[in-house]
Amino acid sequence: MSYEGMNGTLIRTLDSQNLERRDIDPETLYAEHNISVPIDYFHNETKYEPHSNGTFPLRYWFDASYYEDGGPVIVLQSGETDATGRLPFLQKGIIHQLAQATNGIGVILEHRYYGTSFPTPDLSTENLRFLTTEQALADMAYFAQNVVFEGLEDKNLTAPETAYFGYGGSYAGAFVAFLRVQYPDVYYGTISSSGVTEAIYDFWRYYEPVREYGPPDCISTQTKLINVADTILLNNTAYTPQLKSAFGLSDISYDDDFAQVLSYPIGGWQSRNWDPEVNDPSFDEYCSNITSPTLLISENTTTTTNTSMQSIRQLLTAGGYGNQTSTLSVPMQNFITYIRKNYVQPVLAQNSTLDEQYSTHNTTFYAQSSLADSWRSWPYQYCTEYGYLQTGSGVPASQLPLVSRLLTLEYNSLICRLAFNITSPPDTDAVNKYGGFGIAYDRLAIIDGEEDPWRGASPHSVVAPGGGRRESTVERPFLLIEGAVHHWDENGVFANETKEGVPPEPVRQVQRMEVEFVRAWLAEFNKEKGRRV
Repeated sequence: MSYEGMNGTLIRTLDSQNLERRDIDPETLYAEHNISVPIDYFHNETKYEPHSNGTFPLRYWFDASYYEDGGPVIVLQSGETDATGRLPFLQKGIIHQLAQATNGIGVILEHRYYGTSFPTPDLSTENLRFLTTEQALADMAYFAQNVVFEGLEDKNLTAPETAYFGYGGSYAGAFVAFLRVQYPDVYYGTISSSGVTEAIYDFWRYYEPVREYGPPDCISTQTKLINVADTILLNNTAYTPQLKSAFGLSDISYDDDFAQVLSYPIGGWQSRNWDPEVNDPSFDEYCSNITSPTLLISENTTTTTNTSMQSIRQLLTAGGYGNQTSTLSVPMQNFITYIRKNYVQPVLAQNSTLDEQYSTHNTTFYAQSSLADSWRSWPYQYCTEYGYLQTGSGVPASQLPLVSRLLTLEYNSLICRLAFNITSPPDTDAVNKYGGFGIAYDRLAIIDGEEDPWRGASPHSVVAPGGGRRESTVERPFLLIEGAVHHWDENGVFANETKEGVPPEPVRQVQRMEVEFVRAWLAEFNKEKGRRV
């Protein structure tokens, strides 16, 4: 990839390096490192009692291929996942692009309580007490102030002597926005991509971008089919056994678990991506199924599992759509076929039960708390601080929801009560104190996707100050990527893999702007330090 001011020779060299790395697994390309960090930074806070004076290894990777004296350190916060999944961004994504453009060092930093970065011997509720936003923010600041990069031990590459920039997407996007506010003297600038900076308990708005930007025929059909199920489950319960049987889900014990399974397919919207390597086509496939004018019988679905049209018409009538059986019978059958093929048959093929796979009421499962049960980390965070419970019940009565109204706060918070014995709403103030919808700071970039379901928790939300509109400047970039979903600027492709539409022009444009304003921030840093570049 070329940048303004680079000469032809350098461009050819960098492209050659990209080609050499193209087929290399990034886990073998980048060495794993650990830095010892404190378990507990806040000994004056009673919520962390009993306090700890111990340390734990926080995992990270770095690439200094492009580093030259005076270059910055650009740290990607990996967020709520094993950080190995973020390594491609060192190889060809936004961190690679920024490091290349600034002669900097790219870093992937793991979040405490994810991957291998555990400060406690297990994930019991008591031992999860150190999993808070403020403790994790302190980790990222401590890293910048204390890291020594292997092979560069002779250089002082710590903040504030060296310019540190942070990047994150989604939860990690909000995280680096908070980082800029909380530790402005450590991180000189940060980029918050799809950052969910406003913690919201009942986040029913999650599905509203799907409603607004999804294919109209698919959205209309989805709301009607879900409404059929809800009407039966909530008001015409005599037909509930017949409804469950039609979908092959009779063995699901709880109606809300059943409703959750019916609501799964529409959630594929978030996983759409311009990058072919990570794109999930399931949303488009699902919409094609329920809007097809003809019956779609899966080759993996036997004739004995197909629900009769007579039964479907009965269900549509019981669900309040008896006057639309002529137009909804085929979509309903295709909906049934899709659920059976994608959510029923794979479970039965593994000799598992549907309750084992889909029940949210499984107290035995929630009792597990070893380090192998890493699923506990993110629920603990949203149960204690963030919320983001995606309900159907919260949708105004004046409109039909895209997911079942049985998905209530009570249902979605079952995991909080059963896994952690948390019976009260999350302390969203612990998050929103950093700025929420209105968060702003010099050299804090806010970047969101126009069609992102998480936009409703970001500064670009229509309910944010100014209706989610601000002036965008180099000092405070505020950018909305046209047609994009969830942190689409994070991905990248090798130079020889680019083609028309890959990446889409709005993504290319924003990535170019990111390079430009980070370069400008670096120049500002050097000017403050009295350095000539």
